[in-house]
Amino acid sequence: MLTVIAEIRTRPGQHHRQAVLDEFAKIIPTVLKEEGCHGYAPMVDTAAGVSFQTTAPDSIIMVELWETVAHLEAHLQTAHMKAWSEAVKGNVLETHIRILEQGV
Repeated sequence: MLTVIAEIRTRPGQHHRQAVLDEFAKIIPTVLKEEGCHGYAPMVDTAAGVSFQTTAPDSIIMVELWETVAHLEAHLQTAHMKAWSEAVKGNVLETHIRILEQGV
């Protein structure tokens, strides 16, 4: 099982981040039905009120669980992901993707 962490940095301003989150809300049920997908959730910083927290108000962290890299690659080629990319391109500055596996 792979854990994918995708940091999506949006243009500054709450409305840009919210626009991306709104587009995610439209596709999450479809993505969760994809073969090999075991989790797909957009996460945003919460105001925890602790001094050791780092925040990024213009970022969304996608936490995804995929059986294999092949499943992830197939996901990125779906029509709904291509439509999502087109819909958010004016709001997203960059995306950094990490593919992780359990270290122990």
